[in-house]
Amino acid sequence: MTESNHHKVFIIGSGPAGYTAGLYAARADLSPYMATGVQPGGQLTTTTDVENYPGFPEGVMGPEMMVLFEKQAVRFGLEVVYKMVEKVDFSARPFRLWEDDGTLHTADSVIIATGATAKYLNIPGEQEYLGRGVSACATCDGFFFRNEELVVVGGGDTAMEEAHFLTKFASKVYVIHRRNTLRASKIMQERAMANEKIEFLWETVVTEVKGDGTGVVGVDLLDLKTEQTRHLPVAGYFSAIGHKPNTDLFKDVLAMDDVGYLKVASPGTSTTIEGVFAAGDVADPIYRQAITAAGMGCAAAIDAERWLEDQG
Repeated sequence: MTESNHHKVFIIGSGPAGYTAGLYAARADLSPYMATGVQPGGQLTTTTDVENYPGFPEGVMGPEMMVLFEKQAVRFGLEVVYKMVEKVDFSARPFRLWEDDGTLHTADSVIIATGATAKYLNIPGEQEYLGRGVSACATCDGFFFRNEELVVVGGGDTAMEEAHFLTKFASKVYVIHRRNTLRASKIMQERAMANEKIEFLWETVVTEVKGDGTGVVGVDLLDLKTEQTRHLPVAGYFSAIGHKPNTDLFKDVLAMDDVGYLKVASPGTSTTIEGVFAAGDVADPIYRQAITAAGMGCAAAIDAERWLEDQG
């Protein structure tokens, strides 16, 4: 083990949480090291216009925003490598982490910012039009669909919340559910069903997202009862079938909830292992916004700095 492979703070993952943690840790003279993961910049790199992040009055492209985040953190001393961490050992300190090329690193503290991945149906057109009419975040993208007709796929609380929120902008929202009953809580069902702008298409699935090369123009549907197909013209497609936190690496290592989100002390970002902290969507099943992820990244860096001071 070379001295260059030992770090006071090792950040796993990037995105708003990781880069903000790197910025604060670097400014605290902790010489942080970051392995970005498979998608440097996280989910925002698949988003086009970001208009709800403070400081960008004209909006900013998601990928451009993440370049700026990284550039600012690197300016103050964050070391960034475009690698994945494929194995960790938190059983003793210093912690041990292995990158995907086999390189072993040790660290006095670790900040996990691996994010979460929205679930999709994996049907034709979904990935092609991601960020161009296909979304998994009504709060992020609903504003772009004023007076348009939209589709929300799902039957749980998330789908009801997304559909209800989208009616602030859309002229109509179709909720497409493969069953004839919802999994959502009673109060969320009642709210959605009372909304005049929401129409439910029961026992129906989306088979393809259609686009014109620049954006979504509709979806193809299959009625599971009649087996009939039809095309539904819409301007946007919102997947609301849940998120999967990127925590497979920490299975049987750190405490998680039943979905897989890392459990952290509240207030604070400490996980169930001292010296290991988590920030952003990997530990946030509620808000999942760039601004809240950045805030958690800041908190994780401060928590790590104070913890390291306590360790001497």
